Amino acid sequence: MDYLDFVVVYEELSSTSKRLEKVSIIAKFLKVLRKEGKIEWIYLLNGDVAPDYDTKEIGMSRQLVIKAIAHSFGIEEGIIIDKLNKIGDIGKVAEEIASKRKQTTLVRKKLSVEKVFENLRKLMFIEGKGAVEKKVNLVAELLGSASGKEAKYIARTILSDLKIGIAAPTIIDAIAVAFFENSGDVAEKIQESYDLSNDFAIIFEAASKGLREIKKIGLEPGRPINVMLAVKVSSIEEAFEVCGKPAAIEQKYDGFRVLINKKNNEITLFTRRLENVTLQFPDVVDAVRKNIKGDNFILDSEIVGYNPKTEKYMPFEAISRRIKRKYDIDKLVKELPVEVNIFDVIYYNGEGFINKSFRERRKVVEEIVNEKKLLIRPAVQIITGDEHEADKFYQEALRIGEEGIMIKKLDAPYKQGRRVGYMAKLKPVLKDLDLVVTGAEYGTGKRGGWLTSYIVSCKDGENLLEVGKVSSGLKEKENTENKSSLSSRTSKEVYREGTTYEEMTNILKKIIIEEKENFVRVKPKIIVSVNYQNIQESPSYSSGYALRFPRITHYRPDRRIDDIATFEDIKKAAKKGKR
Repeated sequence: MDYLDFVVVYEELSSTSKRLEKVSIIAKFLKVLRKEGKIEWIYLLNGDVAPDYDTKEIGMSRQLVIKAIAHSFGIEEGIIIDKLNKIGDIGKVAEEIASKRKQTTLVRKKLSVEKVFENLRKLMFIEGKGAVEKKVNLVAELLGSASGKEAKYIARTILSDLKIGIAAPTIIDAIAVAFFENSGDVAEKIQESYDLSNDFAIIFEAASKGLREIKKIGLEPGRPINVMLAVKVSSIEEAFEVCGKPAAIEQKYDGFRVLINKKNNEITLFTRRLENVTLQFPDVVDAVRKNIKGDNFILDSEIVGYNPKTEKYMPFEAISRRIKRKYDIDKLVKELPVEVNIFDVIYYNGEGFINKSFRERRKVVEEIVNEKKLLIRPAVQIITGDEHEADKFYQEALRIGEEGIMIKKLDAPYKQGRRVGYMAKLKPVLKDLDLVVTGAEYGTGKRGGWLTSYIVSCKDGENLLEVGKVSSGLKEKENTENKSSLSSRTSKEVYREGTTYEEMTNILKKIIIEEKENFVRVKPKIIVSVNYQNIQESPSYSSGYALRFPRITHYRPDRRIDDIATFEDIKKAAKKGKR
């Protein structure tokens, strides 16, 4: 298959904003793709070459793409940068340059999907000495055979930004339409199977063979699932209305959620963002190996850091730097030890537990976990239907430094990837939202050279809507003496000082996809918690609303885009603020 066939589909998808039309375009193409027998090519529709949970990444910045364009077309990088500053989209820059070059070329070898997929996959495995040159050469090879349109989407795919307006739900619906007449009924089942696998290729292949194959997709230790999510409640009374009486009540830890997978003797740790953090937490792996019975399992847990001297829990900011750490891990393990709190079992020794009640699942947790103080334990829990007793438990959780409490329906199954009312969370009432950074501006004066104003957005289906610009909350410490970074500062420094503008700038620079004058657009990957006074209607942002006096309170590397506030959340908060 020619890569141009994919490009035609990309262009069709980008030309319409209607979701049903997008579903129809993809569904038609999936039938063609199935005949080719290359199931894994479906990743390209999502701008990827592997499933979301794959630990390997293409690993090329916008600057390296510029180098590849320069190398392929024999022009200076400065010329490309000038064009980029005017156009703002590296894909369109590649298209313009490739189109002009091809006008003078009589014969051009057609670019195949197989070649594009092969080279992009190779990028994921190149490391060590000479890696940059090898990656640039692989991309330059593709661009050398590419038409203008092909060059545009090669560049965009490398930066994970196709700009065609689709996300996982659209692809899932398209799979249903492509292979089932009763697509509306089947789409929900396909979504459930996707939440269990997080792999479009698995879903695509199964769907092409029929509903029976879709139903066969199940839990598999070592492959992460989308975790069950909690609904927010504002009172214990509301929590009981959601979960019924009696209910299980647990402490809500100020840590990060981890799916613990064990397959035979291999233990793997995944965050809720599907990131593999096994290497960063050898202490957790050791604790699990020594204190949890069983050969194969998937457990849901929360890992929380504590001060080794006072044995008091520390907030998420202190532990967050362990998630991304790749070096001096043993030193950090001693400096910031963690406690593993197991609160659910999803799979155990060959048996899936998602359809069993929480009461049954909790019993298994208590049976298989050997509790060790400040190391590993079942989550602290009471079962009650008494509001006074529940409030007492809530106040104690806050007193010892926890975020709040979780309330769980005793007879409910585990519903992966959903907020379905089986689980609720109660925290002190704060005007705080998790939002994703979608753009940023460079500062001036003493903030010159740093990205210091951030456009933050909420989620509306598969779209992101801007809800304001936030410029405060981070620290201005330049760290000029120590040249320290988020990954090298001590846990106490992170807790006391917070994230700096310098550190956030370094994080965002790696994911810039467009740049124009002092403004940049970035991949929607960085989640921040934002505090605000109220929300008002505003034509300045795409949501029609704006946060008043916003302030970043936390950088949340443990969150994924599915966790951010929705447009409905924004509208409700705005309405509530008018009362």
